[in-house]
Amino acid sequence: MLPGGNFLLFRESAASLANRTHVEGRLAELLTENFLHKHRHRPQPSEVRSWERSIPALTNALVEAGLGDVEMLLEYGLPLTSKRADVILAGVHPSTGEPSYVVVELKQWSNAFPEEDDPLRCRVEAYPAPVLNPIEQVRGYCDYLVSFNGALERRPESLAGVAYLHNATEFGVAGLRAVPEDGRGRMFTGEQRGAFQAYLRSRLAPKPGAEAADVLLEGKVRPSKQLMAVAAEEVRNREQFVLLDEQRLAYETVMSAVRKARRASRKQVIVVAGGPGSGKSVIALSLLGDLYRRGVPALHATGSQSFTKTMRKVAGARKPEVQKLFRYFNSFMEAEPNDLDVLVCDEAHRLRKTSANRYTKASLRTDRPQVAELMDAARVPVFLLDQHQVVRPGEMGTVQEIRDAAAEQGLECTVVELDSQFRCGGSDAYLRWVTGLLGLEGDGPTVWEPDGKVELLTADSPRELEDFLAARRAQEYGARMSAGYCWKWTTKVTPGMNALPTDVTIGDWARPWNLYGDRSLLGAPPAPLWATDPAGFGQVGCVYTAQGFEYDWSGVIMGPDLVWRTDRWIVDRTASKDPSFTRTTSDDDVDRLVRNTYKVLLTRGMIGTIIYSTDPETREKLRSLVPTTH
Repeated sequence: MLPGGNFLLFRESAASLANRTHVEGRLAELLTENFLHKHRHRPQPSEVRSWERSIPALTNALVEAGLGDVEMLLEYGLPLTSKRADVILAGVHPSTGEPSYVVVELKQWSNAFPEEDDPLRCRVEAYPAPVLNPIEQVRGYCDYLVSFNGALERRPESLAGVAYLHNATEFGVAGLRAVPEDGRGRMFTGEQRGAFQAYLRSRLAPKPGAEAADVLLEGKVRPSKQLMAVAAEEVRNREQFVLLDEQRLAYETVMSAVRKARRASRKQVIVVAGGPGSGKSVIALSLLGDLYRRGVPALHATGSQSFTKTMRKVAGARKPEVQKLFRYFNSFMEAEPNDLDVLVCDEAHRLRKTSANRYTKASLRTDRPQVAELMDAARVPVFLLDQHQVVRPGEMGTVQEIRDAAAEQGLECTVVELDSQFRCGGSDAYLRWVTGLLGLEGDGPTVWEPDGKVELLTADSPRELEDFLAARRAQEYGARMSAGYCWKWTTKVTPGMNALPTDVTIGDWARPWNLYGDRSLLGAPPAPLWATDPAGFGQVGCVYTAQGFEYDWSGVIMGPDLVWRTDRWIVDRTASKDPSFTRTTSDDDVDRLVRNTYKVLLTRGMIGTIIYSTDPETREKLRSLVPTTH
């Protein structure tokens, strides 16, 4: 089983769960204890309230329907993400006798109404921003589970999905039914309790469900669809990705803005903010693919050569019109205002103050902010970003800076926050560990407690790190080594050399940086393809070639620019060889950028990460934080 297997807080039959709630009144307390143990932090009060109110509403409905033997899996973790389905009911189908499953999304809402003309997004009094229609939410969970759980992949018809709004009347949520219902997405209100029970009896027989629950929990998890592997299909042909919750909400927010812009010539800026692996690039590609197939004028832009060139190669292979969809942030200096319907600015934390550089024609050199150029270019400019991934002086993409730029132009700006996690095995705990380790958030470094979703190891030498990754590659996993920018980079490789210069030298171990430039040489891929071409293994990637990409196993070499001394990190700017750090870059900026660099490098691995530091005291500190498992 891959790390990122099935997590749930609790499982029991409906009858014994009902008994536990009525007799002991301890269900929420029990779930809170289990949550704390699994996730290393306390659940939100709203989550505890939901357990206290919604789970009894469902268990009572099941027991009254004669389905007390059905197994209830509470807070079931969706494979390879940090998302959880409220409840999965496991049992036997009344007519086929085969395992049968119902994903239940529980809502305490008493009323909700569609957001403007868009029933996929809805307004609920308790929330400041629109949320995804629960019919669509539960359908997304079902589609995702069928994609990732081997037990369901073989029997997709065994899964159904339903939203149960146990406090609502039909009148209170009537507008939500504008979203079509089907086997994987339907909705019942408290007023329809009888119909809900009849529906449950149509999917589940009054027989024990423990065996069916075992089958689901033992289902093999398939590896996540890596972004680049499906990019071409996504853009050209059809939806490849299942967007969940806030991802789907972000997508629908953009689509709704596009419809409004086309009807009323109205501009709207949309910002989608989230950490590594929260699905920003997946949303970007889903949008681009859908708009391309519908013939809506839209382009994708980044500030990253590696990302743009890889997309042109992967998604646009032998298809020039698809290649032309992928541009750079500084490609819009002469763009006609609102020429595009949508401009998807991916990796927008890499926005620069202006687009002008030393190659810019004198006639185009202005002080116009790059963000303003991008906003001018489309009716719906979309910015996807992670504020902790600013790694170069002059990069300035933050939510606040984009809000300010929109306000300056008198434009409406909508922000969608992505709080889920799809990289690093879907481990929220790992992301928190990394930001705590580097002092970016939280209370500083903590001991890593393995959570079964992602693997973390330390190495005592660069050779041990490389050998470990080579062994994973022998098992058919992808793997890359990356390092802090602490070694000079030979950017000119002389013709006639029979090997790449081994710039990254640690003791008697030496390896080349990833190749500089756009041409492959001596069996190594060009820089933009280092992360995706299997021949990239054996060279060491830097933050600029790794950012925006993911691979199964990540080896990270921490150089002398970030070392642990007694009780704190010390950033040594003299150890950095990054040419973008100049005399005018302040010590505070260098400190933040170096820490952000290691955050990027430590969050590329889908399955696991192995870390080595060139500094003995830092190695000792890392060893004390990461338990030995190999």
